[in-house]
Amino acid sequence: MIKSLVKVFFTNTIIILVFIFFIELFFGHWFDKNNLGPYMREHRMKNQMMEYELNGVKETYFYRRNYYGFRGKDILPSDIQAIFLGPSTIDQRYEPEKFTITGFLNSNLNNDSIDLEIINAGVEAQSTRGMILSFKYWLFKLKSFSPKFILMYVGLSDHAIDENEDISLSITNGHLLNPSPSEQFFDNIKSRSIILDTIRIFKFKFLPKDKFVKYDGKIDENLKKNFNYKNYETAKKEFDVLDLKVKHEIKIKNFLKRIDRLYKLSKKVNSTPIFITNISSNGNNERSFALNISLMEHCKKKNYHCIDVARKLQPKLEYWKDKIHTSNIGSKAIADIIYADLIKILEVNK
Repeated sequence: MIKSLVKVFFTNTIIILVFIFFIELFFGHWFDKNNLGPYMREHRMKNQMMEYELNGVKETYFYRRNYYGFRGKDILPSDIQAIFLGPSTIDQRYEPEKFTITGFLNSNLNNDSIDLEIINAGVEAQSTRGMILSFKYWLFKLKSFSPKFILMYVGLSDHAIDENEDISLSITNGHLLNPSPSEQFFDNIKSRSIILDTIRIFKFKFLPKDKFVKYDGKIDENLKKNFNYKNYETAKKEFDVLDLKVKHEIKIKNFLKRIDRLYKLSKKVNSTPIFITNISSNGNNERSFALNISLMEHCKKKNYHCIDVARKLQPKLEYWKDKIHTSNIGSKAIADIIYADLIKILEVNK
């Protein structure tokens, strides 16, 4: 009797495993060269409940990254009109979407009845190196992805780059690729398996994480004590541009090479790239000023579309919540600066 039960058990197990094998073989993504595999696992199908508090008013929202890795609603890559690449200052996961730079830009577009929606493609800690790798390991893999415009918030995350470091190390920056080899292996399986992928889609849509991640929205106390934003006019008087270019020659040269590469990568998906200078709560410090002014000169020389936020943003403490990240007031101020030039670019590229 026991032998018979064991035989039935093993027979049924083999049948089930064979069935799963053929399901995976015919419907899985094992041989799909455009499958994201282990890449973007940290930035796909995320649905985390957040609590945001500002001036005593609490708001609950979901930080959501859709199936294709973009923040916000579900949308097919073929339907995307524009994206905004950048680091955490664009992702802004601890802000409701409406309070992000991208959110305010879309609000301005909607208010002016302009038929364009910008999709948030921010990835925390991402520099121009990370953006280059995002094209290769993310954007180029999306079927029929060809937005009209690709906005890129550049400069700030490039300050800390070791120019002697292998660019491939930027893959793990911000978890474009999980730095753990074992987790890379399992991430790859989860992405390619039709069964595991379907389970993850179900959890993403119907079982969001309900544990609050709380953020109070207050200005960091250290920032209040040490706030010293240097605007463009002050920097221009203080620094000798020629001296800065000599001092930071290698960093500037490599930065502009990456800008040229991002321009070419954007053109490969038939998009118009728009480069936007980034800035921290310190304002136009030496290295920031050197990179941003070099970028704007390069844009003029190459006839690229560029928007100089770093030059136009004024020094106001309430624009920031910490050294790098903007408050909702600061995000709106930056969005308004971008928008004023963006509508001119849209007019030229009708």
